[in-house]
Amino acid sequence: MKFRATILLSGKTATGIEVPEEVVAALGSRRPPVWATIGGYTYRSSVASMGGRFLLPVSAEVRERAGVAAGDEVDVELELDTEPREVAVPPELAELLEREPDAKRTFEALSYSGKQRLVGPIADARTTETRRRRVDKAISQLRAGRA
Repeated sequence: MKFRATILLSGKTATGIEVPEEVVAALGSRRPPVWATIGGYTYRSSVASMGGRFLLPVSAEVRERAGVAAGDEVDVELELDTEPREVAVPPELAELLEREPDAKRTFEALSYSGKQRLVGPIADARTTETRRRRVDKAISQLRAGRA
């Protein structure tokens, strides 16, 4: 499904694209997982209903890689994402999750995006110390049930 839209700014930095209702209907779900292509850059996301509108989030990383900014009018292509959404859990985190069933339940209940937000910084760590700190922070959040 292709359409043209403006990248909307919400607050100081949050951006998104309003997805026409007929596009969402054609995708067959009120919150469809999609492959989105903007400015030649393709990424996984989901269309969300917010304030009576359907919105596709456009993160800072996506804006940078697609070479777009808030206020730009862009061509958007959405394709239903039917592939399983699995997150590669770093071994250090996986080991702790096996020893802490409550934290593991909290982690498993997270959406794909929620898991990515938790795991991404761990995977991106350049030093062992940073990685360990980030694993500890993630486990602490999961123990508290607020990841």
